[in-house]
Amino acid sequence: MSAEAKKVVVKVDVHDDKDKKKAMKAVSSLQGIDSISMDMKDMKLTVIGIVDPTAVVDKLRRKHWCATIDSVGPAKEPEKKKEEPNKGKEKEKDLNEQIAELAKAYKTYNPCMTTYYCVQSAEENPNACVVM
Repeated sequence: MSAEAKKVVVKVDVHDDKDKKKAMKAVSSLQGIDSISMDMKDMKLTVIGIVDPTAVVDKLRRKHWCATIDSVGPAKEPEKKKEEPNKGKEKEKDLNEQIAELAKAYKTYNPCMTTYYCVQSAEENPNACVVM
């Protein structure tokens, strides 16, 4: 895991301020978090720090919220400078490394599981004949 701060945006299904507070409290217990913010309009939780994106989603799912990773990127937007022709290849390598890191994180990603309920009949004898 790299020691660089990341900006992780997670889509969380929360509807009121009480759930928002609980979700932020659950995520804040993870190590390496610098800041947490929640956009209630888009239902997105933004976490900035040295943290594993799958750990954030796993923590929210354990608290019974349906959460999905929306995006993972660098914490700060890099400043644009004049590029030299030699730096184009280095930038391409950095992009390939970032894609490889995201692919590694996605392999451990587990989507929400569907819960199936079993319903039993309350009749005394379901095989009995009915005479009308």
